[in-house]
Amino acid sequence: MKKAYIIGAGPAGLTAAYELLKQSKEYEVTVLEESEAMGGISKTVNYKGNRMDMGGHRFFSKVPEVNEWWNNMLPLQGSPTYDDIILDRKMTLTPGGPDPEKVDRVMLRRHRVSRIYFNKKFFDYPISMKFETFKNMGLITTIQAGFSYIAAILHKRKEKSLEDFYINRFGRKLYSMFFENYTENLWGRHPSQIAPDWGAQRAKGLSVAAIIKDIFGKMLPGKKNRKVETSLIEEFSYPKLGPGQLWDVTAEEIQKMGGNILKNCKVVNLHKDENNHITSLTYETNGEKVTVDGDVFISSMPLKDLVGGMNDVPKKPAEVAKGLPYRDYMTVGILLPKLNLKNMTKIKTINNIVPDCWIYVHDRSVKLGRFQIYNNWSPYMIKDLENTVWIGLEYFVDEGDKYWTMSDEKFTKFAVHEILKMGLIDSPKDVMDSHVERVKKAYPAYFDTYKHIDTLVNYLKTIDNLYCVGRNGQHRYNNIDHSMMTSFETVKNIVNGVSNKDNIWSVNTEKEYHEGSK
Repeated sequence: MKKAYIIGAGPAGLTAAYELLKQSKEYEVTVLEESEAMGGISKTVNYKGNRMDMGGHRFFSKVPEVNEWWNNMLPLQGSPTYDDIILDRKMTLTPGGPDPEKVDRVMLRRHRVSRIYFNKKFFDYPISMKFETFKNMGLITTIQAGFSYIAAILHKRKEKSLEDFYINRFGRKLYSMFFENYTENLWGRHPSQIAPDWGAQRAKGLSVAAIIKDIFGKMLPGKKNRKVETSLIEEFSYPKLGPGQLWDVTAEEIQKMGGNILKNCKVVNLHKDENNHITSLTYETNGEKVTVDGDVFISSMPLKDLVGGMNDVPKKPAEVAKGLPYRDYMTVGILLPKLNLKNMTKIKTINNIVPDCWIYVHDRSVKLGRFQIYNNWSPYMIKDLENTVWIGLEYFVDEGDKYWTMSDEKFTKFAVHEILKMGLIDSPKDVMDSHVERVKKAYPAYFDTYKHIDTLVNYLKTIDNLYCVGRNGQHRYNNIDHSMMTSFETVKNIVNGVSNKDNIWSVNTEKEYHEGSK
């Protein structure tokens, strides 16, 4: 049999392994994963029965193939009622939290609630046209934002940067309030220094006009079949025990089909012959280096590391890969008896906590970028749902900086001080427990040598048996569904003997999602 090696057990890597095993009997498939966990940044960390989602992952896609794939792995249960959750929780509760063996392997249907914390007030995200929004902004600011948006419509800027992208869609006033500082906190660079590609990748068709259109769209007949921008979706699916549950199940299926998954195996080198064809790779495990021959190589590892570990790479592509920037991620799980936020919505929650999945922090006095309320992602993520609130404080950092190198204890104290300043808690003594997680290269960034990314991509396409998939594998800030789609396209090419890879690199070009198409 031919040998296929897949680098990385994130969404793209595991999808590629599963699909290749499913569609072809010609390959012996081996997945090499650097860590112990499945799912990459989509893993779920279990800390003393309380589960943490690394970044918050909504499962929503306009692609029927992706939705069907998810549903095959974890069937959609629907939207359990408040009473259903309480009853089911009592049946699955164990001293260490919900027992994975007792909890159904299903997706829950969740209501999306996200807000922005700005000037000590909360705003809907995306920004809504509700009375509450204008009240929080104040009359003068509202008038300024309106005229600023009109000016942006009349005088479109040439989109040379992310700053131009946002101003064209929201006007300078709203940009300065809700995008400028947060974006700089996220990337460590001012939006004027970031390529507009990121906006096209993530915000797509989101704008003031799109929000107004969506508001009126809800009032019209046939509203369930209307088109809706990705950022405006109001419901999504979510695995009962967090996103990692989906990838743990996928890994089990891969092994049942005869695939191999090797953990704690870090790929460090790919070896090419004189024909620019990869013949083998080398990985490190338990302090030893192992070299294995292969026929097909599918990589979801960061392009910087992939190309850095190759021999005989031309100077220009090598320079581009070496200079590609990333943003790293730290999160602090904080266990609390309560959160000082009042539930002013009509959404019923356990103990009446606020219903937000996450809240974006635009407060210039703190470093905190966003915080998740895990209780609201899935009630099965929490060990003691009735008496505790489990939140994740998210920080965007650079590997090796002063935050990354802090001890867990020191960083936790720093984070707790920030939420105390914001008024989310009354005292540091409110913190019942905590846990710190670090994720390297969580977000591929769109500056520095990224402007020459096409030079690197064109070179990688010339390596006949190498396929780059996923977020880091393509240095694109893809969602889960788009990462999976790069693997769908890759396997199709391998199985059908297609050498052109343009289809793999062109994933994630659509501008809108169609609500009701699932």
